[in-house]
Amino acid sequence: MTRITRPLILLAPLLAFLSLAYVLPFAGVIGWSVTLPEPGLQNYAAAVSDPLILSVFWRTLRICVIVTVVSVVMGYILSLLWVRGTPVVRTLTELCILIPFWISVLTRAFGWLALLSHRGLVNGWLEAMGVIDDPLRMVRNEFGVVIGMVHFMIPFAVFPLASAMRNVDERVLLAARGMGASRTRTFWQVFVPMTAAGLMGAALLVFVFAIGFFITPAILGGGRSVMVAELIYLRIFQSPDWGLAAAVSVILMVAISALLALLLKQLSPKGAR
Repeated sequence: MTRITRPLILLAPLLAFLSLAYVLPFAGVIGWSVTLPEPGLQNYAAAVSDPLILSVFWRTLRICVIVTVVSVVMGYILSLLWVRGTPVVRTLTELCILIPFWISVLTRAFGWLALLSHRGLVNGWLEAMGVIDDPLRMVRNEFGVVIGMVHFMIPFAVFPLASAMRNVDERVLLAARGMGASRTRTFWQVFVPMTAAGLMGAALLVFVFAIGFFITPAILGGGRSVMVAELIYLRIFQSPDWGLAAAVSVILMVAISALLALLLKQLSPKGAR
C-alpha cells in the first residue's frame, strides 16, 4: 500500500458520507432550478433581474459585512483578554465565550426580542431614566437583526483569533520593545500583522455562517429585513416557487464557494508570497 492510497482509503467513508449528505441533495436542487416549473434557465434569469430578489441579495450582503466587521472587532478584544489577560480576566472571558454555546439560537433570538422590543426592557429602562420620551425601534429592522447575529457570531470569531494570538512569538514583541517601539506601535505594527491569518479566518467563518442565517433574521427582522435564507424558505413553503428558490440557492452556493476559493488562495503560502 503506497503513501497515496492509504490516506484515500481512510478518507473514503468520509467522502461517501459527504456525497450522500451534501452532493446528491445539492444535485437535486440544481435539477429543480432548471426543470421547475418547466425546463430552462428562466429561474436564473428571474433571480438576477427581479428587483425584489436583488434587494434581498444586497441586504444580505450589507448585513453580513456589518456583522462580520463588528464580530471580528469584538472577538479580537475578547481574544486579547482571553490570551493575554490576568488569570481572573482569562477565566471570566472564557466563561463569557463558552456560556452562549449552551443557549440555543432560538432562545437567544427571543431573548433579544424581549430586550429590544417596543415595550421591552431596554426601552422601559431608557424611558424610566428620562433618556427618551418615545420608545426606540430596535427590532423588526436591520438593527435588531445585526444585534442578534453579532451576539451569536462573536464566539465563532474568537477561536481562530485566539489560536493566532497564542502562536505569536513573544521574542518578536520583546525585540520591537527593545528597539524603542511603544506599546501602541508594537501592537499595531507587529502584533496585529502577526495575527492577520486569524483575522482572515475569523472574518471568513463569520461571513459564511451569517449568509445562511434564518431564525435570527426571521424573528428580529419581523419580515421587514428578509435575508436570502428566509427568501428561499418563503419561496418554497409559501409561494410555492421551488424552481426559483432552487436557483437562488445555487447562486448563493456558487458565490460562497467562489469567496472561499479566493480567500483560501490568499491564505495559502503561495498567495502569501
